[in-house]
Amino acid sequence: MSKNEISQLRDEQVDNLIILCDEAMRATPENVKRFIEPAPGVLAQSKAKQHSLIFGRRGSGKSSLLRKVVADLTIDRRPISFVDMETFKGHSYPDVLISVLIKSLQEFEVWLETAALTPATKTTFWNRIFGRAPERKPFKKNPTNELVRELKGIIQDLENKLLQPEEINVQRKETSTRSFEASGNASLKQGPVDVGVGVKKGNTGTKEISEGYKSLKTEYLHQNILKFQRFFNKLSELSEGPAYLILDDLYHIRRSDQAKVIDYFHRVAKGNGLWLKIGTIKHRSEWYIHTDPPTGVKLGDDAKEINIDISLEKFATLKQFMQKILTNLMVETPPITVNGLLNTTAVDRLIIASGGVTRDFIGIFTKAINHARERGPDHPRGPRIGAEDVNLATGEYGDIKREEFKLDADDDRIALEEAFTKLVAFCLNDAKCNIFLINQKMTGPVKDAINQLIDLRLVHLVQSRVTLKKGADGLVFEAYMLDTSQYTASRKVRDLNLIDLNSKTFSEEIRKKKLLYEG
Repeated sequence: MSKNEISQLRDEQVDNLIILCDEAMRATPENVKRFIEPAPGVLAQSKAKQHSLIFGRRGSGKSSLLRKVVADLTIDRRPISFVDMETFKGHSYPDVLISVLIKSLQEFEVWLETAALTPATKTTFWNRIFGRAPERKPFKKNPTNELVRELKGIIQDLENKLLQPEEINVQRKETSTRSFEASGNASLKQGPVDVGVGVKKGNTGTKEISEGYKSLKTEYLHQNILKFQRFFNKLSELSEGPAYLILDDLYHIRRSDQAKVIDYFHRVAKGNGLWLKIGTIKHRSEWYIHTDPPTGVKLGDDAKEINIDISLEKFATLKQFMQKILTNLMVETPPITVNGLLNTTAVDRLIIASGGVTRDFIGIFTKAINHARERGPDHPRGPRIGAEDVNLATGEYGDIKREEFKLDADDDRIALEEAFTKLVAFCLNDAKCNIFLINQKMTGPVKDAINQLIDLRLVHLVQSRVTLKKGADGLVFEAYMLDTSQYTASRKVRDLNLIDLNSKTFSEEIRKKKLLYEG
């Protein structure tokens, strides 16, 4: 067994596995074939004929899920548009809405010119990305081309509007014509001659009048909403079914603009054969504002919530899912196997270190391979990846998390950094534990900050219902774990009680009042 283990870690296929892992960390159309459903029914719900908001932490697999939705619906010849909202990061309203509209319609244009018309017999097109050909026949060519021409005109109009300033003075030219008539009679007596004179004269002038009327882009959007609705009605008739618009990573655009963008697309879509699928980070997003009239979509009434996160609280389910991911990758790199490459304790440590986030799990795994290789096959820790290799990789990967935190936190970065620094100090210096508790009914800025830190993968839910042994009768708490990157790689943290999530005494160990965090 030892010889086989050594060959696994040193095998050339491990290099290929690392490359595959790097590729798998990015959600691309080509990676759809590696998609693994995080929970039964999630994919079907995401393809359903309803508006959906798909929530998940950064790297949890939202984009992979939505890419799979694109592939499956395209195979069924359902018109679909995929828009990466990160492209419009920093854009202001209404330009951000016009830009997203343009990109959405451009993607529908590409779809109509390719997937809608390409026959199933052209297997090179279908197999390259989708793996199989559609069963539904192609769209009718003439009406499809006619709709594409109309769509090109709509896009051109939007592009022209985008280039204009937000407010412009409208100048009007007025042409006026003034005329007069004159007549008279004159007689000259050198003979019987009468002279009659008649004069008719016209004067044309043009004057330019500058009016105070301003043409606003928002007014343009309101005035043209019926045009967009008519297009999607025609598209629905052509395809004999609905179209789908996917807005991925909504949280990248300004929070103050998110509900307005959703609201406009919802008004365009309602009753016109278009379903919205929006992927985002829950506590970094604003999808509904209670104004008069309301702006955005209301969960439950207008759109369904789909949460793809699997927390550490569901450890058995999470372990099964993560092992499927590794096994799926290793199928492409024989003879590498999970048991041949990792100790059992290393797999558990990887899951805990990742907080249940797929991208972090894969990222820490690849760094752990490098650490295990560097120490050599004769090291006392053995020839396979062990828990200590994962610890070292976790500390290294923590730098990546902090950089992504700075990018994603955006305007809230300073406040969230202060909140996180305070929380880390409490865990390491006061509670001296990797677990902390908060009151289940806590509201306000402290709870808001913790919610955002969860979505930013620096804090992880481990138990949703905890009661204290004494001192808090009738109160219920939630237990969270500080991200392991904050302590596992450091030998400077002394006397820190690292409570094992898989310990039989875990539920009892966290029922301590000293773990209660109030901010």
